[in-house]
Amino acid sequence: MSDLILTPNIDDADDFYADLLAAHEGLEKTDSDALNARLVLVLANHIGDRSVLTQAIRAATLADE
Repeated sequence: MSDLILTPNIDDADDFYADLLAAHEGLEKTDSDALNARLVLVLANHIGDRSVLTQAIRAATLADE
């Protein structure tokens, strides 16, 4: 079982964020939401570890509180 990494772990994080914003540029809300959903599924598939994905869902849910 792996643990979810919650500390900064993205090379060139600012560039990644700029790429993410650029991907959403000009999209309607529904298209932007659909892009986010596809991205989540692509990344979840890449991670592949169900326990890590469960930890990620819990961490994201707690972030709203």
